[in-house]
Amino acid sequence: MLYTLYEAGYYAASPLRFAALATRDFWSSSLNPAADSELGRRLFATADLFANLTRRYGKPAWKIDSVTINGCAVRVRPTTVWSTPWCKLTHFARDMSDLRRAGKTEIEPAVLIAAPLSGHYATLLRGTVEAFAQDHEVFITEWTNARDVPMVEGRFDFHDYIDHIREMLRQMGPRPHVVAVCQPGPPVLAAAALMAEDQEESRPASMTFMGSPIDARLSPTVTNKLAEERPFAWFESNMIYNVPPPYLGAGRRVYPGFVQLASFMSMNLDKHQEAHRKYLAHLMDGDGDSADKHLEFYDEYLSVLDLTEEFYLQTVDVVFQRYLLPKGELYHRDRRVKPERITDVGLLTVEGENDDISGIGQTQAAHDLCLSLPAELKEDYIQPHVGHYGVFNGKRFREEIYPRVRAFVRRMEKELPRTKTPSSPSAEIVPIRSKAAKG
Repeated sequence: MLYTLYEAGYYAASPLRFAALATRDFWSSSLNPAADSELGRRLFATADLFANLTRRYGKPAWKIDSVTINGCAVRVRPTTVWSTPWCKLTHFARDMSDLRRAGKTEIEPAVLIAAPLSGHYATLLRGTVEAFAQDHEVFITEWTNARDVPMVEGRFDFHDYIDHIREMLRQMGPRPHVVAVCQPGPPVLAAAALMAEDQEESRPASMTFMGSPIDARLSPTVTNKLAEERPFAWFESNMIYNVPPPYLGAGRRVYPGFVQLASFMSMNLDKHQEAHRKYLAHLMDGDGDSADKHLEFYDEYLSVLDLTEEFYLQTVDVVFQRYLLPKGELYHRDRRVKPERITDVGLLTVEGENDDISGIGQTQAAHDLCLSLPAELKEDYIQPHVGHYGVFNGKRFREEIYPRVRAFVRRMEKELPRTKTPSSPSAEIVPIRSKAAKG
């Protein structure tokens, strides 16, 4: 019912939104002699704010056309190289001639960035991709909005996520590297453990976990405490709704993105209100640059996707209530997941000092689980003065965190050499379309 009411509210606000758009266009027109007056700027700002607060926020574009390497602009083209109804593996293919002109003649490591499936699109990691693309062949998981997947495609749960990670690593060839940002930490570690136990040639050469709830019992945050205090049945009864028509996934039970967004915004409501007040003031003062920065952030932040019922509830149960992975009790397809079987995969954990989503220690727990890894293959780093978002984006990520990750990946390349893979700059990637087995 809530999903239907949410949609009804959007359509009910349409006349007011159209009126606001017309007002905004009128008071921003160069043909309006009063557009630059104080009254004109105030009316424009008010209409613009209302229009932005009530509009749809679809999946943002990547907007990564090039990256700068050694002072040279290297063209980049996002290409889908593998897909299922639930996810596509996107390769940010860099132009070969531009790479040679930038002095990149050696094979560079292939890195899979496992984007969170927790409400936002993978484009939230735009800055992460741009940083890694300077020195790596970058691939990223782009998860599908569950409301757009027809019921005929079946279910997608926590274990399907693990299977998808394994298959995508296989598509990348022998010994790629994987970087898990936030939520993917537990399933990525599980996938690596299974591949290590099977001695698959595509098991990662290194795995980097950034702000991930490997063991959510440690340094519990507000999010962790909510999951602990509420019984599982509460999440099932209060967080799951049916997708209404006309979406392709009509009838599917989901955890709606707008519910997740409301939860996140309520944690820092004063901060968001102040940001919009400043945005209104910037528009009234004619400060377009500051207003554009506000829009750029919120265009991304307010773009959300739905999660399937089974994936969301299993994540709450497995990661935040029963802590199956750190307790050694996680089973995948009737096999116990054994991180202690990982013996030749580099492990780097990165945490933010002020992270209010994954507290300090939750990501470090991966070191205790990977008992068989020698000390020289392990590193841990806590970044001072950053919160959750700053662990994988922003100035401190670019200048302090990313160089450490790059150095670690390079060191693992030397200590755990791999053969040349299709993801190297000297080889061509052939797009693959595949369907993973439904869960």
